[in-house]
Amino acid sequence: MTRTNAREVSMHMIFQLNICGETAEEFLTHALSRDVFKAFSEETPIYEDFPEGNQRAYITELVQGIYEHFPELDGYISKYAVGWNISRISGVALAIIRVAMYEALYMQDIPPAVAINEAVEIAKRYEPDETVSFVNGLLGAFVRGELSAERAGDSRPPSPPPEEEE
Repeated sequence: MTRTNAREVSMHMIFQLNICGETAEEFLTHALSRDVFKAFSEETPIYEDFPEGNQRAYITELVQGIYEHFPELDGYISKYAVGWNISRISGVALAIIRVAMYEALYMQDIPPAVAINEAVEIAKRYEPDETVSFVNGLLGAFVRGELSAERAGDSRPPSPPPEEEE
């Protein structure tokens, strides 16, 4: 299984976890099983390869981490979804955004630009163009607003603050 597929599987799991009422640990106990992947693979090709080793660890880290940080991530979504109430955002788009935000904040080996690009590509498979643009814009604003220029992938020094008039 590729990292891209593992990311998309994680998005599916975050979507499901958001509505099932289980803890991440309870959910992962049955969701990361060969039987579940076999059943899903009949309709969704990304489930054809069962995650082993690094990809299984990656999925587990994403699902558990996002579960632990739901309030924080949703706070960021509310902050950057200007003019939108979080309840109006589709569950799939929320799951995609949460995955990208978690990666950008907590997974130092994933550059924020990669997290955003992957989120946009996943959104293109599930959402209309307007939602894809919304996801891209929200995540771009989040990275610019919350991450240091270095972490956001911007090698330029920060702009000096404007001079105050006397």
